[in-house]
Amino acid sequence: MSVIRQDDFIQSVQDALQFISYYHPKDFIDAVHAAYNKEENPAAKDAMAQILINSRMCAEGRRPICQDTGIVTVFLEIGMEVQWDAQMGVEDMVNEGVRRAYKLPDNILRASILADPDGKRQNTKDNTPAVIHTRVVPGDKVHVEVAAKGGGSEAKSKFAMLNPSDSIVDWVLKMVPTMGAGWCPPGVLGIGIGGTADKAMQLAKKACMKSITIQELKERGPQNRAEELRLEIYEKVNALGIGAQGLGGLTTVLDVQVEDYPTHAANKPVAIIPNCAATRHAHFTLDGSGPAELTPPSLDDWPEITRDGGEAKRVNLDTVTAEEAASWQPGDTLLLSGTMLTGRDAAHKRMVDMIQKGEELPVDFTGKFIYYVGPVDPVREEVVGPAGPTTATRMDKFTDTMLEKTGLLGMIGKAERGPMALDAIKKHQAVYLMAVGGAAYLVSKAIKSSKVVAFEDLGMEAIHEFVVEDMPVTVAVDTQGESVHQTAPKIWQAKIGKIPVVEA
Repeated sequence: MSVIRQDDFIQSVQDALQFISYYHPKDFIDAVHAAYNKEENPAAKDAMAQILINSRMCAEGRRPICQDTGIVTVFLEIGMEVQWDAQMGVEDMVNEGVRRAYKLPDNILRASILADPDGKRQNTKDNTPAVIHTRVVPGDKVHVEVAAKGGGSEAKSKFAMLNPSDSIVDWVLKMVPTMGAGWCPPGVLGIGIGGTADKAMQLAKKACMKSITIQELKERGPQNRAEELRLEIYEKVNALGIGAQGLGGLTTVLDVQVEDYPTHAANKPVAIIPNCAATRHAHFTLDGSGPAELTPPSLDDWPEITRDGGEAKRVNLDTVTAEEAASWQPGDTLLLSGTMLTGRDAAHKRMVDMIQKGEELPVDFTGKFIYYVGPVDPVREEVVGPAGPTTATRMDKFTDTMLEKTGLLGMIGKAERGPMALDAIKKHQAVYLMAVGGAAYLVSKAIKSSKVVAFEDLGMEAIHEFVVEDMPVTVAVDTQGESVHQTAPKIWQAKIGKIPVVEA
């Protein structure tokens, strides 16, 4: 019989969340490095270089890999013989560990959880509550799996109740292109099959937390249907040519993990949940001897990667003109210096509401670029904490109004834009630039000053003014509305040549 102390359990959850905020799992680093070495598309290769450099910087600086420090998911397996030396319930202890982890002064993590999700959407301020799944199992130990799942990748989750005779592979190949690049590939696809609708989603989430083992599986060969699916989906999804950050290339997924469960004869429930370039999970077991000990990786586990600036064009944001922006082509690499403004969903909604009411905005966007970001709070000598881009498509419905009414010249965000935004960009001769998702700490080092200039009550969604120096971005949509996320995957799918390109 093990006696698990309350303080040990809380401390273990806190330590695990801090640990995964700045340490990628070694298997993930190895897989990205292997994909980087074989990549033939310079844009995708550079995106993976940024991810690897950012990852090493975070390990050295103990700061978050991504500004979206996630919603916490916990899988608990509690032995039936375990005794608790505790006054709090198990879920309350988990949430206390989350609370302490996210408010730790040395490495503040961004609180992203909102209560009253279809109402006031008020931030809980400490990233609680976690989503907790509990099983009671034989034994006298507590096994814990902890993950911090970013909202961008979670938003791309898919579910279907297929007919028993339907092909899961065909459904996955249909779904993955609709996910776009907002889940920050390359990453892992977790696939859950069977049970009920809710069980399939839970299986997919748990699959995301497995180690990357696809190369070992390829070497030894599949031994069951789930492993056959892993191999077939892995090969065919990569043959789609979506590539790192959706820029086109050889690697879209680093692994495909499958969990299944018996289901009703009339059903075949299937779920996909992707894990992004900020894959974060830890696993530990408590046996009553004290808090969990998580062994930090060696810095030797990270490859020494440097970026080649190549043909990057330097852009002064304080003097850039519409004529200069019109010369940029999709896929061009730019290094931005000067002043930009920030704004996410809440700020956009408030500004559009003000515009519709005829009210004056608190900031002037004329000739400016807006960066879709919600940064982590700074610590110590930092100007700003990790400040990577958020998914741009969430701002699509506001884009036409912002471009028409504010004089905005361009936007910077993560992944592709949808048809509504592409039409607005072409109509107003604006541009959209893409920063790499999963390189938030690296991006933050390009920010030389930061101040809140409007909507301070929105917290991390307030409008900031950044002064940046050599911030790397890629031209994703030019002034004619041409999107690299539409053209590049088709080019690379054709080059790979395993799946015919079907024109829309």
